[in-house]
Amino acid sequence: MKKQDSFFVPLIISLSIIVPILVALLMIFPNVFHIESESIDFTSLPFFHAILNGSTAVLLFTGFVLIKNKKANLHKISMLLAFVLSSIFLLSYVFSKLVLDHATTKYLGEYVITYRIILFSHIILSIAVLPLALFSIYRGVTGEFEKHKSIVKYTFPIWMYVAITGVLVYIFMAEYYK
Repeated sequence: MKKQDSFFVPLIISLSIIVPILVALLMIFPNVFHIESESIDFTSLPFFHAILNGSTAVLLFTGFVLIKNKKANLHKISMLLAFVLSSIFLLSYVFSKLVLDHATTKYLGEYVITYRIILFSHIILSIAVLPLALFSIYRGVTGEFEKHKSIVKYTFPIWMYVAITGVLVYIFMAEYYK
């Protein structure tokens, strides 16, 4: 184990446990963790989240194409930008849970079963994306390319699925956000 692993591996594991717990608490107790704001309209946040998710998917695909064409430096930039957008999404999503009334926003359209399957899989896989992405980035940045490759074969499809289904969830719910 490298010296830096003794710091970064526990950090990644800790974040991978703490972040989903915090998000779950916001979802389970929306009335406890709610900030009232009548002066600012935050209803555009779900659209912003869809833009972030869609942009992340584009960057992930771009990074995939770049590495297949042996453009490692551009691949690195693309993947780091995807991670930055995903991080902004996560922070904004947590903020939206604090300021928007999600308790009364439920999809009731004709594709409710499809929506729930997509939403459930999106939520479950989004929990897995955090440690996978962090370990993938960490192994890539530290030059441990064999470890990086062994992780990204799982990270890429799961992260891509989460990004795309994030947009789909917004599309299903768009009319209810008005």
